Amino acid sequence: MKFLYSVILFVLFQLTFAQEQVVFYFDNNKFELNKVEAAKLQKWISENTTSKILSITGSTDEVGSTGFNDTLSQKRVSHVFNQIKGKINIRPDFKSISLGEKGATSTSKAENRKAIIHYLLEKDLDKEDEVLGIKEVEPEVIIPDDAPLAEKVKLAKVGTKITLKNINFYQNTFATMPESQGTLYDLLFVMQNNPELIIEIQGHICCIDKDYRNLSTDRAKQIKRFLVYNGIQEYRVKTKGFGVSQPIHPIPEATPEQAAANRRVEIEILSKKR
Repeated sequence: MKFLYSVILFVLFQLTFAQEQVVFYFDNNKFELNKVEAAKLQKWISENTTSKILSITGSTDEVGSTGFNDTLSQKRVSHVFNQIKGKINIRPDFKSISLGEKGATSTSKAENRKAIIHYLLEKDLDKEDEVLGIKEVEPEVIIPDDAPLAEKVKLAKVGTKITLKNINFYQNTFATMPESQGTLYDLLFVMQNNPELIIEIQGHICCIDKDYRNLSTDRAKQIKRFLVYNGIQEYRVKTKGFGVSQPIHPIPEATPEQAAANRRVEIEILSKKR
C-alpha cells in the first residue's frame, strides 16, 4: 500500500506540475504500438525535439493476472522510451512508472491500455526546477568548534544553534559568574556589529528530572538583560528555557563533564543579513 500511495502521489505531482502530457494507446495484450499510434508517436517526436521528457507512465486494463499486467505495462513504457531515446532530451532523474492494472481509471478498457509521456516544452526549460518544485540545496556549512563567536555567527544560517562557551552561573541561581564576562561581551559586540541579527537565547540545565523553578528560562533572560542594558533593542533578543528536555548526554549524567555539557546556554539564529 505504501508503494502504491507513493506512486500515485508521484503521478499526481507530475500531472499537477508538468506543463504537457501526451497519451498513446495499445491494443489488447500488446506492448508495441499499432500503426496508427506508432505514426502518432513519430509525429509527436518530430514536433518536440526541443522538449524534455520527465517521465513515462504505463498502465493496462484489469483483464489478466496482476503480475502479467505489471509486466505488460512496464514493457509498454520501455517500448515508448526506446522510440524517443536519443531523439528528445530526457531529465537525468527520469521516472519510468509501471502502474499495471492499478492505473485503470476509466470504465473503458481501451482507454486504460496506455502510456503517458509527461514533458516540458522548450519555453518552460529556463524555469524547469521552479515548475517541478525543485529547490536548490545549499551546501552544509561546517562551523569550527574553536572559531571565535563572531566567525560562528558569520558562517551560521537561520536555524543554526551555537553554544556560548564559558557561560557559568552560581549554583541554583541565574546570576552569572565572573568568568562569563568575556563571552557576554563577545555576544554584545556581535549584536552591535550585526544590526539585522535576531537571536533566541536558549537555556538548558542538568542533573535533575525537571526544571521546577524555570531556572533555564531565568538564565536565558539574564543574558538578555545584559544585552538590553548595553543598548541592544529588546525585539532582537528572544528567550526560551528548555529545562532538561534537550540534554546532550543522558540524565543522570555519568561524569561532571557530561553535566557541564548539558548545563549550557545556546543562541539560535532567527534572522540575519544574507
